[in-house]
Amino acid sequence: MPTTVPTTAAPHTAAADQVDVRGPRFAAWITTAVLVVVLAVSTFSPIAAGLLLAVQAVVFAVGAALGPRRSPYGRLFAQFVAPRVGPASEREPVAPLKFAQLVGGVFAVVGVVGFLTGLALLGTIATGFALFAALLNAAFGICLGCQIYPLVARVRRSTPIPAA
Repeated sequence: MPTTVPTTAAPHTAAADQVDVRGPRFAAWITTAVLVVVLAVSTFSPIAAGLLLAVQAVVFAVGAALGPRRSPYGRLFAQFVAPRVGPASEREPVAPLKFAQLVGGVFAVVGVVGFLTGLALLGTIATGFALFAALLNAAFGICLGCQIYPLVARVRRSTPIPAA
C-alpha cells in the first residue's frame, strides 16, 4: 500500500528508498498490454509468444535487480509521464516493488519455458497469472507481490542462516 511522504525530502532520506506510486502503476499498464499481446499471439504462434514473453521477463529482471526507477518502464515514466503529471503526492517503498518484479519474472520465465518447449498450456497459465497481477496493480493499485513481501521478509528474518 502506498504511503504519503513529503515530496520535499532530501535524496539521502527515507524518500530515496521510495517512488511515486504512479510510476509502478504506469509500468503495470504497459506490462498488462504486453501480456495481453503475448496471450493473443500464443493462439497462433507459441514460439513468438515465448520470445515476446522473454523480453517481458528481462524487463521484470531489470526491475527486480535495479528497482523501479531504473527499469525500462520506470525510465519511460520518468522521461515522458512524470514531467507532465506534476510532483508525487504519494510514495511507496522500493523493496516490495522489487520483490513483485521478481515474482512477475518467475511467472514470465515459467511461461517462456512453457511456450518454447511445446507446453503452451503451461505458458498460457503462467502468463495469465502474471497478467492478473499486473492488471490488479494497474487498474486498482493492488500490488500482489507487495502484499506478499512483508510475509516473505518476516520469514527471511526469522530463518537462521546455517554456518558454513
